[in-house]
Order: sequence, then C-alpha cells, then structure tokens
Amino acid sequence: MLKSLVAVLPIAIFAMHPANAEVVESVDGGFVTRDVVIVEATPKAVWLALIAPKNWWNSAHTWSGDAANLTLKPQAGGCFCEKIPEEPDPTKITLEGSVEHMRVIQAYPERALRMQGALGPLQSEPVSGILTIAISEVDQGTRIVWEYVVGGYMRYEPAMISQAVDGVMSQQLSGLASGLGPIEIIEPKPEPETDQGPVVEESEEGEDSAEEVPADELSVEDALDAMARERRDE
Repeated sequence: MLKSLVAVLPIAIFAMHPANAEVVESVDGGFVTRDVVIVEATPKAVWLALIAPKNWWNSAHTWSGDAANLTLKPQAGGCFCEKIPEEPDPTKITLEGSVEHMRVIQAYPERALRMQGALGPLQSEPVSGILTIAISEVDQGTRIVWEYVVGGYMRYEPAMISQAVDGVMSQQLSGLASGLGPIEIIEPKPEPETDQGPVVEESEEGEDSAEEVPADELSVEDALDAMARERRDE
C-alpha cells in the first residue's frame, strides 16, 4: 500500500473527483493532514461505503496490487487488512500472506471511524498514525472530514513525506466520494488572528460569564476542530 508515496503525485489523478487537501501541521516529530468534502448521500450510505474499502481504495496503493484483497471490520480491535494471495508455482509450495494496515479503535456508525496505524512506507518506521474519519449531516448531504495524525521518529523529512501522504489520503477520500454522488469541495477558512481571549459578557447579576456550547451538542467534526485549535494554541 502507498508504494509510490514518496513520489510526486500528478494533479491529473485528482482532476475528476478532487478533495480539498491540506497539511495543517508539520514539525520535526510528525505532521497532520486534513481533507474535507461534502457528498450528496446520507450518512448511512457514506458509512456503508466507507467500511467496504475494496470498492474505492486505489489498487496502486496496495501491497497485492488489487484493492479487492482489502477488508475492514468496523468494530474496536477490528482490522483494516489486506490478503496477499499465494502465487501458484508447480515447483514449490506457496503460501498466502497478509498485511495489517490499521486497527480500528472507534467505530461509531454514521458518525465516525477512527483507526491506528502507519500506512505505506511509514510502516517500516517507529511512528504512530491515527486516521479519524468524521461524518456529519449538512444541508447539501453529508460532510466527510478525513484527518491523519502521524507522530514519532521516522527516516523521512516530515515536510516531504507529509505532502506525499496527504496526496494519497486525498486520493482515497476522492475514491470514496466519487461513488456517493456529486461532491462539493470545502475551501479552507483561515481563523482570525487575535491575542484576545474568549469573549466574556456580563450577566444580569453583574458577574462575568463566558458562553459555552454544551459538549453533548458538539458534532464529531466540531470536536475535531476544537482539539486542533487547542493544539495550535499550546
């Protein structure tokens, strides 16, 4: 999988079904990539498509060369795995192999899928990667946020490998989205730069209070955005 990750991916690959790709953070110890699309499909349809990667993952980024060998068990501890078929040879006994790409650590149907694993060439490095795919219903259909966080020692330059990884992640999200109807690209919205803290309003009793959104009213993607802002503010 991701064999050609370090190569520069031609723009033409994404021409038909692009995703808005962005490396949102790159430091010596790791990087974060984030892609977002909106598709004209229900969250249920998105979830059912998502857990069948053999139908949308690019075969060029598999170890066996065929996405049909991919399986994903959507439950905690479940494996996003690939079968390596045996190669028949009449002169010797051949065996079937396998690859664990990622392991599921959260499966929340129609809401979120989170998996842990170092993809492609990162598999040879002592790094940890967390892929979070957040699904939320919007007026136009369903919004898919695809975020991959990688951290740890690696023998790659983060600035280079992060761009290559994001290109491949964008390609996989585009493959998923292409089977779910027309898509809309979400343009990045820069956050306002300010040194001021949260807006504080005076209550009727004269006490200062900051208005907060209850945690149970936050969507999965809102929670992701909040965590990202906290990391940047640290």
